[in-house]
Amino acid sequence: MLAPEDFRDIHRQARGDGDLLTLPPAAKAQHGLAHSTSSSNVAPKASWFASANTAVQDIEMTLEEQLVFNLCNPELRGNALVELSKKRETLNNLAPLLWYSFGTIAAVLQEIVSVYPALSPPTLLASAANRACNALALLQTLAAHPETRTPFLEAGIPLYLFPFLKTTSEAKSFKYLRVTSLGVLGALAKVDDTEVVKFLLENEVIPLCLRIMGTGSELSKTVATFIVQKIMLNEVGLQHICATPECFFEAANVLANMVVALAEQPSTRLLKHVIHCYIRLTDDRRACAGLRTHLPEALRNGTFDNCLRDDPAAKHVLQKLLDELVGPAGGAPHPGPGPEAGGSHGGPAQAGPSHTP
Repeated sequence: MLAPEDFRDIHRQARGDGDLLTLPPAAKAQHGLAHSTSSSNVAPKASWFASANTAVQDIEMTLEEQLVFNLCNPELRGNALVELSKKRETLNNLAPLLWYSFGTIAAVLQEIVSVYPALSPPTLLASAANRACNALALLQTLAAHPETRTPFLEAGIPLYLFPFLKTTSEAKSFKYLRVTSLGVLGALAKVDDTEVVKFLLENEVIPLCLRIMGTGSELSKTVATFIVQKIMLNEVGLQHICATPECFFEAANVLANMVVALAEQPSTRLLKHVIHCYIRLTDDRRACAGLRTHLPEALRNGTFDNCLRDDPAAKHVLQKLLDELVGPAGGAPHPGPGPEAGGSHGGPAQAGPSHTP
């Protein structure tokens, strides 16, 4: 499972200036602080100031409330996004405050869609990407909170992330957008919720994640693999991936290619997620049969012993995987042609999930 610091890695903070604690005139009028002349008896100036001070005390906002309020002011929004994205892990009530504050979600989504025109052709500036990433960080807060997760999903807000996930530019600004968008989906997938899994499957999140697992940066690959792992841990997700040979071998090929790449550039964190994906696939009888001939040799021959030397739990999971794949005769299965050998995984004669139960 991704640790909190893994999710913190995926955000790049932007900085700006502005008075975050200034209550706009419109807000003062909304709360009755503007001078009223509707009464025929005009109170003396001193008395008016006394009543105004009392009113200000009655509506005094907490810092997070003021920052959320500032999101609806275009002139203060940039600073509010920066400060809220910094403080979001320490503000327990931030998600409900964001969701139920009038106009706030619309303002956050406006920040996100404003960068769409710069996605293709890729002309996105770093400053715009940072600002969008701060907005995405607030969406991650909504996705992670139990009170806002369901309405967040029902509103289809995760769909706003897909244009970022489908980009292929290797510019840093695009990498930041992709990994931060993955962080939102990771926050959704982190909790075992069948409705979340169904939403992710219906909107083809697995193909998006598989592509990123094959081509992204190490951090993007790690978060994408975590999402696929969490989807598979749900029975609905496992059934989806193992429903047809095509679905199974698409996932198996990507995982095998990742193992080959990890043998050259080890990453313990990423390798553990890959192993957990494999071990979950063995829970499906047909997928387990397919893996007996399609598990990369590097997982069998001790290639990663040094990488996992300081992680006995991961070594135990890898050994459990190998034990699960021992053939019926009791001997270790001989690997068939995999990506490293140039073999194809899609032939009809290969073992693996079939169209029929």
